[in-house]
Amino acid sequence: MSIDPTTLLPHRPPFLLVDELTAVRAGEGASGLWHLTGDEPFFAGHFPGRPTLPGVLMVEALAQVGACAVLADERYAGKLPLFGGIDSARFRRQVVPGDVLELAVEMTTLSARGGKGHGVASVSGKKACEADIFFVIG
Repeated sequence: MSIDPTTLLPHRPPFLLVDELTAVRAGEGASGLWHLTGDEPFFAGHFPGRPTLPGVLMVEALAQVGACAVLADERYAGKLPLFGGIDSARFRRQVVPGDVLELAVEMTTLSARGGKGHGVASVSGKKACEADIFFVIG
């Protein structure tokens, strides 16, 4: 199953950081993929001669996948989940052009005003990043 994330997210290029959703369970979790081609503008400056995906963009990509799980829930349709915080972020390996970032977020708390999810980003099954992501509903 492949779902276009723009059917749920307000984000658009160049700040749409998920190419396709592979699963969405409304209010529970979601997974998706980000295909890094090397043509993304941030690679030119991070770092010249050794392009590496910035960790903060991995966390943002996880947040976007988590937002899809939230926005798929009819209680939050048309709302805007905004970052409320990030805890326990850990970066385990470099992500480089040509990699496919596998993104998975499980919602751990969800209320009318916000929630929390745990996200893991991997490449070829090897963990690259994980974080607890807090959000508020705007």
